[in-house]
Amino acid sequence: MNTLFLVLVLLGASVLAVVLFRRLNLPPILGYLLVGALIGPHAFNVLGNMSQAETLAEFGVVFLMFSIGLEFSLPRLYAMKRIVFGLGLLQVLLTMAVVMGLVMVLGLSWQLGIALGGVLAMSSTAVLSKLLAERLQLDSPHGRDIIGVLLFQDLAVVPLLVLIPSLSQPPEKLAALLAVALLKAVTVLAVILYFGQHLMRKWFHFVAKAKSSEVFVLNVLLITLGLAQVTAWAGLSLALGAFVAGMLISETEYRLQVEEDIKPFRDVLMGLFFVTIGIKLDFHVLLDHWAVVLGVLAALLLVKGTLVGLLSWRLGASPGNAIRAALWLAAGGEFGFVLLGEVGRMPRLVEQAVLTALVLSMLAAPFIVHFSEQIVMRFVASEWLLRSMQLTQIAAQTMGTEKHAIICGFGRSGQYLARFLSQEEVAWVALDLDPDRVREAAAAGENVVFGDAARRESLMAAGLSRASVVIVAVADAQASEKILHHVHEMRPDVPVVIRTLDERDMGRLIKAGAAEVVPESLEASLMLASHALVLVGVPLNRVLRRIRDARTQRYKLLRGFFHGLSDREEEEGEQPRLHSVWLAPGAAGIGRTLAELDLDRLGCEVSAIRRRGIRALEPVPETRLREGDVVVLLGQPEGLAKGEERLLRK
Repeated sequence: MNTLFLVLVLLGASVLAVVLFRRLNLPPILGYLLVGALIGPHAFNVLGNMSQAETLAEFGVVFLMFSIGLEFSLPRLYAMKRIVFGLGLLQVLLTMAVVMGLVMVLGLSWQLGIALGGVLAMSSTAVLSKLLAERLQLDSPHGRDIIGVLLFQDLAVVPLLVLIPSLSQPPEKLAALLAVALLKAVTVLAVILYFGQHLMRKWFHFVAKAKSSEVFVLNVLLITLGLAQVTAWAGLSLALGAFVAGMLISETEYRLQVEEDIKPFRDVLMGLFFVTIGIKLDFHVLLDHWAVVLGVLAALLLVKGTLVGLLSWRLGASPGNAIRAALWLAAGGEFGFVLLGEVGRMPRLVEQAVLTALVLSMLAAPFIVHFSEQIVMRFVASEWLLRSMQLTQIAAQTMGTEKHAIICGFGRSGQYLARFLSQEEVAWVALDLDPDRVREAAAAGENVVFGDAARRESLMAAGLSRASVVIVAVADAQASEKILHHVHEMRPDVPVVIRTLDERDMGRLIKAGAAEVVPESLEASLMLASHALVLVGVPLNRVLRRIRDARTQRYKLLRGFFHGLSDREEEEGEQPRLHSVWLAPGAAGIGRTLAELDLDRLGCEVSAIRRRGIRALEPVPETRLREGDVVVLLGQPEGLAKGEERLLRK
């Protein structure tokens, strides 16, 4: 099979699978694994020789490790040292020890036990961090434990990549080979880290002076693959060199730019890596030895979950939070597949059972997380008491308040808002999920309590029945919609003011019933414009009127932007765009009114018309288009394409 056809098959199948899994709200990693299983030799055998795909997939691991190195932060590591090197270290070591014991009981070697222990000790950083962010639990007590453990697991991959390949050697040579491998790793890392930091910063300064995004991306690829090759020459893995490259760049001011530039390469090659892992999946093994696979899956979830729960509890977590951490971290992760590929001389049934169990555990992870709160509330009686005490504390602080404001989220925006309310002697109470922030602010006399504003009972305890306004100061559209829904159910007469980062969620939130939606990006533009206009001599009264009009019209004048090469898709999200269409002779729109064209039904609207050098904003439906007009459309890319087609084609 030629390389082009191989890539086309992989890309086509991956696109379909990832779209399907995205719609099912499942991790795309599982889509790649399914693609590999279906096109591999154990199913439809579409690809035949997989050596070319495996070569491409190696680069996926390289860029995955580069990304981990890029996110490596010594200050963050130090701040979370108790969790990372306490709970995280113990979890990995004890999981490896227990798995090794179980493997030896089954009559297999201790070397294989250590290797499989490292494989099964990993959890999915990508899946769990996303779920924590979606549920606004990153700053919760169990969220911090989970992130700390995941951080140590990511770090543990580096020594395990050195250790596991050595374990496949004969026992009499193992100690010497392992010592040589570790000596090489320490020497190479010491040289690179000692000399590399200063050189890396200087080199990036030199490259950045070219002011070329193409050169910058090429430089990132050069550094990543170059250091990967250096460690390969030293007899170590490519992934180790990529991790070091990420670490070096993480300490420079170019980290964020590099992270954005490398993401497309990382995601595509990572997808190919998981496809090659999926190719190894044999459905016949699953069907013929389903009891073995389910046994491995059950052992993984129970052993790992029990260890995490007991360790978390013994290290000071409440029973409820210990069980939450156990349920979240019980499943396997993507690094398990990476490490499994390094294990040599493994019985086929063992490999297939572990591989299939990892895939099934990752499939189960979102569902386990979904029901984790119900499980905790079912089995931990103290959680009901803690929840009641929390609500009682909230209610106690708001009992004497009338016509107060409820602030949902006490970050910077919430705190600044609270100061304005206090200056006007408006009573307020804030709900926040960061225990450190709540403790610090409450000690300073602020009226803030620990509570989840997205829960009905928290809002009621905060005095929603007596409140005059609810202000959502957290820029999270999903949480905002939940709060809005609860408020409208219980107090439909209370206005809700919502903060967003930009205008992408503005229309949806207004339709959902928000009294006001304040997009930060548009407000910043208004402030910039007001200062600039005053400085160039425009009277202050006129400037204030312009700003008032913009807000009254819900920022209609400011909505949309002209898309350019420097705009990144992930930052734009669902923000509306502006697009200019010139009506050349013979264009279909010439002589027709905007009402006749009915562009609104296509998903776009006319923001302005430029005629003979004069720009008319918000043209009326009766406006008739002429030859040479430039019509400025506002909408999403799909709607803009349809609108342009209606304007130009007969």
